[in-house]
Amino acid sequence: MEDALTIAGELVAVPSVSSMSNGPVAEVTAQWMARAGFSLERIEFVDRHGTPQVNLVGKKGPGRGGLAYFGHNDVVTVDSWSHSHSGPFEPAVRDGRLYGRGSCDMKGSVAAFLASAARIPTEQLSAPLYFVCTADEEIGFLGAKDVVARSALYREMVRDQTVGIIGEPTRLEVVYAHKGACSAQVISRGRAAHSSTREGLNANWAMIPFLAEMERIHCELETDPAWIDPEFDPPDVRLNLCVTDHAPALNITPPETVCRLAFRPMPGQPVAQLLDRIRNAAAAQGLEFTLTWNEPALRTDPQSDFIQDVLRLAGRDTPRSVGFGTDGSSFGEMRHLVVIGPGDIAQAHTDDEWIALEQLHAGVNLYDRLIRHWCCATPKA
Repeated sequence: MEDALTIAGELVAVPSVSSMSNGPVAEVTAQWMARAGFSLERIEFVDRHGTPQVNLVGKKGPGRGGLAYFGHNDVVTVDSWSHSHSGPFEPAVRDGRLYGRGSCDMKGSVAAFLASAARIPTEQLSAPLYFVCTADEEIGFLGAKDVVARSALYREMVRDQTVGIIGEPTRLEVVYAHKGACSAQVISRGRAAHSSTREGLNANWAMIPFLAEMERIHCELETDPAWIDPEFDPPDVRLNLCVTDHAPALNITPPETVCRLAFRPMPGQPVAQLLDRIRNAAAAQGLEFTLTWNEPALRTDPQSDFIQDVLRLAGRDTPRSVGFGTDGSSFGEMRHLVVIGPGDIAQAHTDDEWIALEQLHAGVNLYDRLIRHWCCATPKA
């Protein structure tokens, strides 16, 4: 049996911040996929920043249907690191934890699944087991979109309605729904000059009425039942707004003001309507509007047989929802998706990121049960 801690340590040791190519960590991942018995579909692309990236899609076993695991091997940037015993890409075990950037989000989960897949010989599988590991999840699900567009194995999963697990950290709780993600940028253009003259045009003046309208929308979003969903905590879309004018001095008229907005819609909400309101408010002031991110929410019926089976296998009574998003936003063609993985989202992206070894090994055992249930003719009790 492959050791999940060994795999996780090797993955964490390869820096794979989203601004870099994930090629090196993809090579390590592919080696462990081969050892676990997966055939490999390698999908290379160049992301919107001109950086080469690699998606990996694997298949193990015969037949149709089965189970698919979805993960990613890019990580967020390291602006600071407080764990004094090791660096962010120096995996270290201390006090029952594996420390390192990506240990929780989500190389630990990827390692747990590969270790569980290696436990089960191919000849014991009566339905296929799929493994998907994407790039650029942290900066817009770019790898997932590429898989949807180009992967023959993904088309196979959609055709056969393979059930899917997204291995983001949930402390192995069963998550049936998560919020989406929308963001936009609005720019007011002015002209820099000494503020004592008539030569300048202060970009902030046109932005102010737009911001006033955003405040009205914000208040509405926190009170209108159409934008409240008690299935989530918090139950609103959390409209967030950031404004920058980069004015170098108080006696210079700002030539540009940038407003960035983001919100997290929930299933079934009229997202296009809200985006149109923001776009129209910008146009009314002559401002530039750019939609930068628009990813749907994810929801699988919590009463479905699929979710109930996952609950039973995970030893849980009730599924839950979460406020963060996942690659699952891009995999809407698959009707049976659940988010479940080792580690706590509270440790993700922190400056001493870690995953508890207990969670890592519990993840291996849970993924083993899920694989045997959906991919083996005689599932493990």
